[in-house]
Amino acid sequence: MKEKPGKISVSIISLGCSKNTVDSEVLLRQLDAAGFTLLPEEKAFDASAIIINTCGFINDAKQESIDTILECVEEKKKGIVKKVFVMGCLSQRYKDELIKAIPDIDGCFGVNSFQEIMQQFKLDLRKDLLNQRILMTPPHYAYLKIAEGCDRTCSFCAIPSIRGKHVSRTMSSLVEEAEFLADKGVKELILLAQDLTYYGIDIYKKQKLADLLSKLSKIDKIKWIRLHYAYPKGFPMDVLDVMVQHENVCKYLDIPFQHINDELLKSMRRGNNYKQTYALIENIRNKVPGIALRTSLIVGYPGETKKQFDELCDFVKEIQFDRLGVFTYSHEENTPAFRLKETVSQKEKEERLLHLMQIQENISFKLNSNKIGRTLKVLVDKEEEGIFVGRTEFDSPEIDNEVLIENTGTQIQIGEFYCVKIKSADSFDLFGIL
Repeated sequence: MKEKPGKISVSIISLGCSKNTVDSEVLLRQLDAAGFTLLPEEKAFDASAIIINTCGFINDAKQESIDTILECVEEKKKGIVKKVFVMGCLSQRYKDELIKAIPDIDGCFGVNSFQEIMQQFKLDLRKDLLNQRILMTPPHYAYLKIAEGCDRTCSFCAIPSIRGKHVSRTMSSLVEEAEFLADKGVKELILLAQDLTYYGIDIYKKQKLADLLSKLSKIDKIKWIRLHYAYPKGFPMDVLDVMVQHENVCKYLDIPFQHINDELLKSMRRGNNYKQTYALIENIRNKVPGIALRTSLIVGYPGETKKQFDELCDFVKEIQFDRLGVFTYSHEENTPAFRLKETVSQKEKEERLLHLMQIQENISFKLNSNKIGRTLKVLVDKEEEGIFVGRTEFDSPEIDNEVLIENTGTQIQIGEFYCVKIKSADSFDLFGIL
């Protein structure tokens, strides 16, 4: 690019999961240190260069990434946008196809290609800044990615072929990054990995998630630490001890079970079965009374019968998950399940998803109704049309329930904690006053 770095404006459009968000934030810090003008996503078409961090996990995400690339290329043709770069999972997985199909892309890079992207601007990656980020989230919470890749062999998942083997970050680097974030005003850390429970095995030769949590919990300015994506098989129970011992470790666990039928779990290569799943849930709830459990389930996996789906529905009704995400099976090439014949139509998949979410809606309404009259600690995320919107420790941003706080004239600040008395509830929201 011909402009001097100080004259170049850059915007990053970050798609897909929160792990992608972290990658985009790392790159933003590098660009900022080099003197670029950074524009937010909503002003991307005013930038000289756009970097699209893509998702290539399932069909819907892939289509969103492709549509975004095409839209940016069209803006480039209008002349304001001069360069369009693509990075992330989609370009890692389909680089040659993308270059051939959309030749107006100026550079196509895979995951963790920060050095190659910086070289497009005639710069080198500054390794001294890799534990620093410019947040794309609100300034009071941030994601902390503790590992990259995955060693699991789930039959439906393409992530290991895209992001490679599990690689843990050192505890010292994570504490350094967490302290940097805390000094910037972050009060809540959301720990991420494709598999949190495997953390430490590659570099410390044993599971070290509990030790990492203990170290992070000692950072004074961090008031909440939340766990996302814990694999059920081999779950380290000492993590629960830390959760009980430290008030700032949220009583919240995102643990995707995917299904409950033994035959399907075996085909999915999940490594656990019906009995082990129930026993694990019982142990977790016994060790951490009041813990909020979030899980993810897949409907329409090849071979899933109506009877097996009914078994999944009964599982949800019996366990009463606090939070639940449901996905329709996506038939992905280069996965073991791709060899299986799809036996459930897309229409039936969507009907099963809807049915399962209706069950969860009833469960969520009952659980929320039980909170009426209670006073809960709430972190305020934003204000919308005079209503303040926040979360309890049992809710993660963007995906879980919210607390809507009536504006009674009392001054409320975004990013601060308040005691809120719950006055009413619906299926996915609580309503309260200070």
